[in-house]
Amino acid sequence: MELRRRTIAVAACLAMFAGSCTTVPLHAERRDTEEDLLPRIQRENNPVKKAKYEIRLARVKLLHARGACQKDDHPACKNLLDSYLELVRISWKDLKSAGKNPVKHPSGFREMDIALREDARILEDSKRELPFEDRSTFDPVITEVNKIHDQVFAELFPSSGPRPPKKKPGQAQFMPGGIE
Repeated sequence: MELRRRTIAVAACLAMFAGSCTTVPLHAERRDTEEDLLPRIQRENNPVKKAKYEIRLARVKLLHARGACQKDDHPACKNLLDSYLELVRISWKDLKSAGKNPVKHPSGFREMDIALREDARILEDSKRELPFEDRSTFDPVITEVNKIHDQVFAELFPSSGPRPPKKKPGQAQFMPGGIE
């Protein structure tokens, strides 16, 4: 009887463990394609949504450029990087033209901030994977992406200089080196 209980307990534990290891995703990840995104961009009237699609299309172009560079197809790599950069510029222009305050309504701005950080990493990694003499293709693109990212970040997090901490009446304020 004792052996049977142990066997059932072990089988139940194994079944729970196996069930937790084999999770089925609720939806399959779908890769963006130029054929899907171009019609969406052309149909979209909302500048923020349009910018989001353009950001996604820019990523597609960037990944294609990376592949072309790895295959030593320099003309295709250059053309795709130029297309990528143009889409980033257009997306940024569309976001600014939306007339939204990015601090209060960060949708679109936040996505662009994240995408540009990831794209900068992809560009740097791609540059490192190339032979030294081919790396200069990425330098102007990286510079421009970082410049646009700085502008997006400045819109999301405007700074008017360091803010002094609020001091409540009758409360001592901590100061480096002593108490006020």
